[in-house]
Parts: sequence; structure tokens; C-alpha cells
Amino acid sequence: MNRTLSARKLVPTLAGAAVAVAVAGGSAGAAPSAHATHATHATHATHAKKTKTVKLTVPAPAGGTISEAGSSLLYPLWNLWVPGYTAKYSSVTIQTAAGGSGAGITGATNGTLQIGSSDAYLSTSEKQASPTLENIPLAISAQEIFYNVPGVTAHLKLSGKILAGMYTGKITKWSTSAIAALNPGVTLPTIPVVTLHRSDSSGDTFLFTTYLSDSTKTWSTKIGFNTSITWPKAPGALAENGNSGMVAGCKTTKGCIAYVGISYQTQALGDGLTYGKLENGKGQYVMPTATTIQKEASGFTAKTPKTGSISMIDGKIKTGYPIINYEYGVVNKKQSSTSVAKTVRSVLDWAINPKDGNSAAYVGQVGFRPLPLKIAESSFQEIQAIK
Repeated sequence: MNRTLSARKLVPTLAGAAVAVAVAGGSAGAAPSAHATHATHATHATHAKKTKTVKLTVPAPAGGTISEAGSSLLYPLWNLWVPGYTAKYSSVTIQTAAGGSGAGITGATNGTLQIGSSDAYLSTSEKQASPTLENIPLAISAQEIFYNVPGVTAHLKLSGKILAGMYTGKITKWSTSAIAALNPGVTLPTIPVVTLHRSDSSGDTFLFTTYLSDSTKTWSTKIGFNTSITWPKAPGALAENGNSGMVAGCKTTKGCIAYVGISYQTQALGDGLTYGKLENGKGQYVMPTATTIQKEASGFTAKTPKTGSISMIDGKIKTGYPIINYEYGVVNKKQSSTSVAKTVRSVLDWAINPKDGNSAAYVGQVGFRPLPLKIAESSFQEIQAIK
């Protein structure tokens, strides 16, 4: 999948650590990956078997260079992880880039990447086509709904039905009665709603359209969810590349509505955008905070299978924020050499270790939450299968 160099780097790095990073963005209009064949998302009711306690360790790498790319939502965290890991293991160079989850899955599939990053787990068809691929949970993230409505700084209450109405072109004005009824006391201007969606094959699109599918039968049956979909022809709809493109596009478009990964919250707020309170499955309107994200995640810990493939969208959990997910490292268990495999295992073991990459010092900087110990242990076991 082609990539073009990003014009600007939008993420922080830890002070005092050097890093060799290849900064890239996804190509606009990229062809859908095999993820476009997602037929179903993993059931909330899948239960994992109990496992023995696993001692999480970080083995020394063999050294050399490995490449990671994919999810723009996970990209800011990789830009923290890379200098943190290489400060300890200077024999390793990690080349990291964005490009979209579809690009991450494709790169891991064809061997151009040792680690592909994705907000979406592998589809059944992808697993069947590449049985040695695995998706390994690395952290927990969330998605926010941002808007640029002049004069409105309140965190508006927004439901899946309202968002679906906007994206199908049925709700065309911010002052419409459906939005006003949820937000009494807020003066909403009579300006057009302009929907923004991703042009690249994106895990963020997968998360957002899953939420809409769970919220409305019409969206579920007529449009569905995926990393790439055929978007309804809402008036003035704009396609943007990557999370940074969504933020930049919304900044310059009055009346915009956009789905954006939480790791871009600081940038979006700095650009004058505001995010909403989303309706969860209990009918509550919830802000995306560390507490509400953790609350939602806790309802899925026991249900998560060893493979990590599960949807955590709208779990009908009291006070839980409804759009959260595992961020995945998509890896081929059969690497090109034993030395490459050893280094990949070391990098991923460091990333999921609560004393290292999964500590609040890293994940907290981008609004993520660390993996529960049970999930980290499962990820550790999956990582050991990389040879």
C-alpha cells in the first residue's frame, strides 16, 4: 500500500531519548484491505478459559531493524514507545509509521512489516487466508466524536441514532429538534452539518460504524461496519486521510462532525474543536475519561478470548464509555529469521509489560488505558508463538 510522507509530526516524544522514526501517512483513497470482508464482529459473549498466572518478562533482543506501521490511532503511542524501548536496547532500530489499520494488516500479511498496527482485529477471511497471522492486544483506546460548531463549547449529548442521521443525510442542520431536545439550554446555530469520514482503510471507521450498527437497525442492515464502507451521500460530506486529516479537516470546516481517536485529543482541542458525550447501551450520556473507559473495558476482560478478537463497542455497561477497543499488533508467527523473531518478541513483550510500555507514563500520555493483567498474560503467550 503506497504511503506519502506526512507534512508534520503531531505527536510528543519522551524528553531526552533519541529515536529513528520514519514518519508517514496513508494514501488518500487507498484500496480497501482484506478487512473489507468482515462479515461479523466477535461476540460480546465469547468467554476465555482460565489460564495459569504468567510471569511477564522482557527478553533481550537480537538487535537489528524492524518495521511497524498502520493504525494512526496507535501511532502516537508508538512514537513514545520507540524512544523508551531503544533507550534500553540501543542495538534495535524501530521504523514506525501511520498509514491506517488496513495498511498495517496488509504489511504484516505480505511481510513488508514485522509489526502491523490495527484498531480492528483480523476478520475471519483474513485469518483463513493467512493462518499464521495473529492480532495481539497491546493497549486499550477509545474514540471521540468531535465537532466545530461556532459558539458551542458545551459537550453536546449525541446518540448513535443522531450520528447515523447525520451520516445518512437525514439530519442536515445543527439546530434540528432531535439534537436540541437532548441539549436544553444550548443555543444551536442553524448551520449545515458536514460529515467527515476516513478515506483510508481505517480501524477508526470500523469502530465508528460498529457503534452506528449497534445503535440503529437501518445502519446495520443497509450499510454495516468495516474498515472501509460505501458511505451514504450526506450533503457536503468530506473524506479525510488519517486521524490528523480528520482533525485538520474539521478545524477548517464549520459545522463539521468527525470521529477521531483519543490519542489526538490534545491536538483537536488545541485546534478549537469540542467532543461530545455519547449515549451508551444503558441510555446514559458519557464523557470519554480514564474512569469511563476503564469501566467499559472491565466488562469485557473475562469475555476476551485468548486470541484477543472481540468487539468492545457499546457493551451496555453502566457508566461505561461506548466506543473503546483493544489496539492490536498484527504479526506473522513465522518471521524471516530467528533473530528477527527474537527482536519482535522483545519489542512486544516490552510494550505490554505494566512496568514498561503499558505503564501510565506511556499509555496515559495519549489517553489510553493499560491492559488488564489477564489480557497482558494472554498477549504474552501469543507473543511467544512468534518464531
